[in-house]
Amino acid sequence: MTPDLMESGAQRAARAHGLPYPGSSTESGGRAADFGRHATPGEVDITHGRILYLEDVCVSFDGFKAINKLSLDIAPGELRCIIGPNGAGKTTMMDIITGKTRPDEGTVLFDGVTDLTRLDETRIAELGIGRKFQKPTVFESQTVEDNLLLALNVDHSVRGTLFWRESRSETERLDKVLETIRLTDARNRFAGSLSHGQKQWLEIGMLLAQDPKLLLVDEPVAGMTDVETHLTAELLKEINKTHTVMVVEHDMSFVRELGVKVTCLHEGTVLAEGTVDQVSSNERVIEVYLGR
Repeated sequence: MTPDLMESGAQRAARAHGLPYPGSSTESGGRAADFGRHATPGEVDITHGRILYLEDVCVSFDGFKAINKLSLDIAPGELRCIIGPNGAGKTTMMDIITGKTRPDEGTVLFDGVTDLTRLDETRIAELGIGRKFQKPTVFESQTVEDNLLLALNVDHSVRGTLFWRESRSETERLDKVLETIRLTDARNRFAGSLSHGQKQWLEIGMLLAQDPKLLLVDEPVAGMTDVETHLTAELLKEINKTHTVMVVEHDMSFVRELGVKVTCLHEGTVLAEGTVDQVSSNERVIEVYLGR
């Protein structure tokens, strides 16, 4: 299905439901802010060519709807920023994608065919979805290189570990990851001696060592200096050349520096979507999240 057909179909659906349709695309090729998918009730709108697809996802905790009819999709090779106030459902959404939380209803597809709601966390990770949590979790008593070696996507069975020997391709892969995360000169340092920002980069490198198709990165610049924040933006843009990346972040200057499509969540659903300028000028986003 081509983007034009998808767009015209969305327009028809909006008219059928008596809803306004902006009819414009963002500078990054995405939908304009306030655009929402309007599917016929009970009918799953399977959009081909999306590496991640969520449709009408709901999950409740003790009667509280943490996720409420959430629908969004990510294209292969895309870098997407997710913003929103505390309690908007950002972490729960990532929990659902990675299998930590099962939704009460809705569709969650990976690569267009794999139903993630039927799989556990281990199987989802093996499929190629990697997640970095806000607080870096590196092995501080091990060197930077050893942290990456432990993360390599190799046979970690007892036999595989006992007889494992680093191959030339794995060495080249490690060298490339170290270069990407700017820690080549620190490869023999203990991870515990790194700065907070460097630990964040190391954990991102540990995800890259697993060669995932989709990276979920949670607040990567929290607690970083201005210089580290800028370097992290450059790092994620570099990674995005070969990987699909979803970033959850509160730092709007960092989001603006990335310069990609932004989705704002509120009360477990999409409030607005578009360029950072479109979303940040949205009245509802200003009211519930950014302030005046």
